[in-house]
Amino acid sequence: MSGQGSTSSDRITDEELNALIFKLQTLLPQLNHARHGRVSATKVLNEICNYIRRLRNEVDDLSQMLSQRLDSMDLSGFDAEIVRNLLQQ
Repeated sequence: MSGQGSTSSDRITDEELNALIFKLQTLLPQLNHARHGRVSATKVLNEICNYIRRLRNEVDDLSQMLSQRLDSMDLSGFDAEIVRNLLQQ
């Protein structure tokens, strides 16, 4: 949104918000089993944030492990630089 304020066409409706929360709920393994049950939007958003943090930590751990393995491999300088650049993206 721009700094000019929002118009009624920019606002999300309650129905759209509920549909988005439901979609997020189906993505969460721990809440997915409760598809037919009602879970509060606050709980879904908190769980989504926690899930994203866990995934980010997992990616960081895997990147570190890969980096350590690459450091132990005998790659030419050019190959190692390409791989490092890809990892930083």
